[in-house]
Amino acid sequence: MNTSQHPKRFSMIREFHLADWFTLGNAVCGVGALFSSMTYLETGDVVHVYFAAALVLAALIFDVLDGRIARWRQKSSAMGRELDSLADVISFGVAPAIIAYGCGMQGLFDRIVLAYFVACGVSRLARYNVTAETLSGDDGKVKYFEGTPIPTSIVLVALLALAAFTGAVRENLWFGKVLIGGFTLHPLVLIFAVSGSLMISRIRIPKL
Repeated sequence: MNTSQHPKRFSMIREFHLADWFTLGNAVCGVGALFSSMTYLETGDVVHVYFAAALVLAALIFDVLDGRIARWRQKSSAMGRELDSLADVISFGVAPAIIAYGCGMQGLFDRIVLAYFVACGVSRLARYNVTAETLSGDDGKVKYFEGTPIPTSIVLVALLALAAFTGAVRENLWFGKVLIGGFTLHPLVLIFAVSGSLMISRIRIPKL
């Protein structure tokens, strides 16, 4: 008789908690925002910028709900935490950067700044994942964030939606453009540099 113990096979779907499905909703909205941004690049119809911004807002709602549901049901997992970070990278890192690119921040220096912003977001989430236990209080809950949370990029998306509404996109971007060494920089892109820098800063933000 074979008494050897075989490791239990990991069933991804069975391991999902209710909160994880909301996290996937976050990711799906982020991908939808990317599609809308690409459609705007192709068609020039500004309504797709609004769609992209609305989908990032929907992603934020899913992001808030998944945390509340996990606390309500008192069910969380390492996989859920990883899912949350990956979804946030798409919705609040890559999507805002691509929306900005679609709105006209397409110069070489613009691309460098936008890539820096995404890299800061990825680094911010990685730092949170590895330090969550250290930052936890006696009740096991994280009391504060180090650096601004990546979903704060919704503010940047709102500004881009406002710019689109006022016609300040592409060649009409606020603050115009400057040439540095023959390459283009739109000063408006610097808000992404500031946002990214705040994400990787040591500023303590109380967690509500």
